[in-house]
Amino acid sequence: MTFIHEDFLLESDTAQDLYHSYAASQPIIDYHCHLNPADLAANRRFNCLYDIWLAGDHYKWRAMRLNGEADTYRTGEAKPYDQFLAYARTVPYSLRNPLYHWTHLELKRYFNIDTLLNEKTAPAIWEEANEALADDALSTWGILEKFKVEMIGTTDDPTEDLQHHKQLEHSGCPARVLPTFRPDRAVAIENSTSWNEWTDELATVSGLDCSNLEQFQCALTQRIEYFNARGCVASDHGLPACPQSIASTTEAAATFGKARCGQALSNQQADAFMGYMLCWLGERYTEKEWVMQLHLGAIRNVNQAVFKHDGSDAGCDSIDDRDQIKGLALMLGELSARDKLPKTILYNLDPAKNYAFATMCGNFFEAGVPSKVQFGSGWWFLDQLEGMTQQLNALSNLGLLARFIGMLTDSRSFMSYPRHEYFRRLLCNLLGQDIESGRIPADAPMQNLINGICHHNAKAYFKL
Repeated sequence: MTFIHEDFLLESDTAQDLYHSYAASQPIIDYHCHLNPADLAANRRFNCLYDIWLAGDHYKWRAMRLNGEADTYRTGEAKPYDQFLAYARTVPYSLRNPLYHWTHLELKRYFNIDTLLNEKTAPAIWEEANEALADDALSTWGILEKFKVEMIGTTDDPTEDLQHHKQLEHSGCPARVLPTFRPDRAVAIENSTSWNEWTDELATVSGLDCSNLEQFQCALTQRIEYFNARGCVASDHGLPACPQSIASTTEAAATFGKARCGQALSNQQADAFMGYMLCWLGERYTEKEWVMQLHLGAIRNVNQAVFKHDGSDAGCDSIDDRDQIKGLALMLGELSARDKLPKTILYNLDPAKNYAFATMCGNFFEAGVPSKVQFGSGWWFLDQLEGMTQQLNALSNLGLLARFIGMLTDSRSFMSYPRHEYFRRLLCNLLGQDIESGRIPADAPMQNLINGICHHNAKAYFKL
């Protein structure tokens, strides 16, 4: 039997039946990812396996570093084939790391390659995969069609012109590609230099000089309208943690003025300004019926040498252990008190806080909106079998699993769609175990539950 077979990860007859009868056939709604809209607009064809598989995948870069491979194999200084070989040398050492599963699932689903990747098998796999990439079936649109992707939510700065999204609106792309409003730099006022640079960019695209808070908010409102016209249904915020305080409008205006003049701010001023702006933005999202996503708990760019050389998103980030709950309660509570809390997805990066996040979701609700505040799928370091299982268990124990909106790729790689399959297999395995042990009745409505989590719930939640 090959390693990736039809019942991979399905450890019981019931799990196998649930997966093959219900989960396997569901389309994909990839409501949060980091795919390049330009690649989608151009229906990009990939020259080689490196381009589609390694060029933007910091999970693989991290593993290569851990294996002692030189960083030249990640930065593009080495030839593509040599970089692929470096990864092939790493794979045998990644047993029990999710990369081992993902690697072979991706080789199977994209290229029908069953061979285990290592340094000896790498040359043949390189040739076979590159030959397959020449086919239209593995262009970006071909991939979307192959994996039945209905919708993609890209991640976009408010200053972007969204020209590629405009092109995609009237193209033959088989999936809807919608922008996601990501205003991280708008609220990161603690570094006044970079914040002013970004605010100048906002002033340029909006035609407003953003010399005061009112103009700044007018410019952001303009960009929200612009994104909304392009089909945007969600925002996204990557935050170390939610702020611990919320400034008044007068206080926020004063802080804005100081920062715009390049004056240093206290930590408390920066924190309160972020709290003010996040609540103000949340109100705007409610008006547009957008979903607000909060990715919380990362400590980024830990290796300063790599950050200075390569910038962010280079694979040197970690799970932070700071308090998340008080700030989260303050922000959601304030928006709820204003009757302006949008649908919200909370992504937690610290597994020790799973139960705290799951209970937070149950505090806020709205008649006619099932699970208005969602406990998002295992994120980043937790989007693997154990991390996702822990998230599912916490959600099941403290919320309504049947209302969960399911998996997303959160990836920069067009090779990541099997992560949806991976999630669906472990979901069905978990449910199969419960049925066979008697914890769930054998005649429970599993088709509705599984189809909802895999597809239907997300489609309804985002109003697609």
